[in-house]
Amino acid sequence: MNILTVSDWTHTTEGEPRGYIDPQALKELWFHTGTACNLACPFCLEGSKPGDDRLNRISLEDVQGYMDEAVELGVGQFSFTGGEPFVVKDLGRILKYAADRKPCLVLTNGTDAVINRRSTLESLQDTKHPISFRVSIDYPNAKEHDEGRGEGNYELAWQGMVLLQSLGFHVSLARQAKKDEHADEVDAEYRRLFEHYGLAPDTTIVAFPDFLTPFSSVEVPEITENCMTQFQTEAQRDNYMCAFSKMIVKEDGKMRIYACTLVDDDSRYGFEGTLKESLNQRILLGHHRCFSCFSCGASCSEL
Repeated sequence: MNILTVSDWTHTTEGEPRGYIDPQALKELWFHTGTACNLACPFCLEGSKPGDDRLNRISLEDVQGYMDEAVELGVGQFSFTGGEPFVVKDLGRILKYAADRKPCLVLTNGTDAVINRRSTLESLQDTKHPISFRVSIDYPNAKEHDEGRGEGNYELAWQGMVLLQSLGFHVSLARQAKKDEHADEVDAEYRRLFEHYGLAPDTTIVAFPDFLTPFSSVEVPEITENCMTQFQTEAQRDNYMCAFSKMIVKEDGKMRIYACTLVDDDSRYGFEGTLKESLNQRILLGHHRCFSCFSCGASCSEL
């Protein structure tokens, strides 16, 4: 990624005012559980792997204050991403506290980190609000999936997804989108697999483009203020994640609020303060992943 300098933060390289989003009401608050993961996928947008500490693992004590403030601000959902959330020892306490206040969504690779924590899952079956899980199964065949995630992890992910549904949790699936694919045909392959594994046939499928690894250097068209007003309606702008969500991370031992789930590799998108204060911070669309949101409506949210 081309890290923006002070001089080009507000304007593009051509000198045009950079496109931006002004945050609206907080609907969804994300928590990054840390970049530690049980897998080491070479394409991971967070660069996660076993023992990784670029973003630190969180504890309940780290995040409960943000949860309390978010509830006061009228948040509708708490969501969790990693790394792999299930490698965090405190995840059970975190989810219990969160789901007793608002519905929750947890992103996971669904493999042994999930399967080996069945007792934690069982302890979360009676929370006040539901907990949903989105399992990453990149491709509808084992060969392609396991080329990136390691041999045997395709079947483990399906096992994890089946386990989660059998315990009464709602599940959805995240997949990789290929350029120029026929999305309906790919989704149909997954729906046949849902039937094979005994999963709900209407299980939600969320497709993502390749966001590249952290700190990637890539040239994408720059988003200008004119782009946002000429090619985007107000309703479309309100659908950007940075318009209605924030993400809490622990970085170098300190808690920070990031504009969304995709920009934590650029500290300019981070903020130290309260959630209420962060909602007054204009979000400039200068990260290369912002173009994925602009061009194809990419979003980590299911709201």
